Amino acid sequence: MARIAAVSALLLAVSAGLAGAQSSPSWTEPFAPFRVAGNLYFVGTRGVSSFLLTTSVGHILIDTGLEQAVPQVRGNVEKLGFALRDIKIILSSHAHFDHVEGHAEMQRLTGATVMAIGEDAAALSAGRDNSALGGPGWKPVKVGRVLRDGDTVTLGDVTLTAHLTAGHTKGCTTWTTTVVDGGKPLRVVFIGGTSINAGVRLLDNVRHPSIVVDYERTFNVLKELPADIFLAQHPNMFGMEQKVARVNAGRGNPFIDPKGYQAFVADAEASYLAQLKRERDGQRFK
Repeated sequence: MARIAAVSALLLAVSAGLAGAQSSPSWTEPFAPFRVAGNLYFVGTRGVSSFLLTTSVGHILIDTGLEQAVPQVRGNVEKLGFALRDIKIILSSHAHFDHVEGHAEMQRLTGATVMAIGEDAAALSAGRDNSALGGPGWKPVKVGRVLRDGDTVTLGDVTLTAHLTAGHTKGCTTWTTTVVDGGKPLRVVFIGGTSINAGVRLLDNVRHPSIVVDYERTFNVLKELPADIFLAQHPNMFGMEQKVARVNAGRGNPFIDPKGYQAFVADAEASYLAQLKRERDGQRFK
């Protein structure tokens, strides 16, 4: 019994250390909610995105963040004048703890249906990170609908399309929709994840054997998506704070940024290709 207790304590310590190494204080730092455009709002923290799409029959939440941040997300939703109970659907960018750890609590508070693609749906249900990262887990979540690439999710007059953009996780999902702002339709892309986590190798990856093929396909998909507005799972990835400052200064809506989207995808693909080259060169010259 003493040995079992010691092993359990060690595993907990390792898990806590891993979580701490990958976390940032900004992930639970408050940030005032705001309208991005039309019926689309940011309701997350300074370091982790959560987005709310509102309709006359209920709302859709994309990403819940850390469980610790759920009260902040709830507060942001309510500050905007919406009721938490009206959230009917919970989606996610990808199944890493910093984006889905709050799913179970948010589902408990709202009764919302959680939807996710294949491998990420399995990860959510099991409460385990099955990606190449192998990061901390979360409370298991009841997934009400398992999606496939190209499936649509509709609530009221809002329809989102799920694009499988695997690599960052096996079921990483880029969501697209259209919002209307000032009578003008705007195409929105919620990027699911493009980076390679520290310590993750691309070649001979036993946790995600198809990771190279998946990343290649992901960048091909992203390059073909039309975007007037692009958003991502971490605010710094789409320059949120700088753009909010420009909005507050009365300088139009900088979230309408198609060139920024193209540059983001190009930079992300270049980083991926650079790591792939380093790994291949390392194998070649061993």
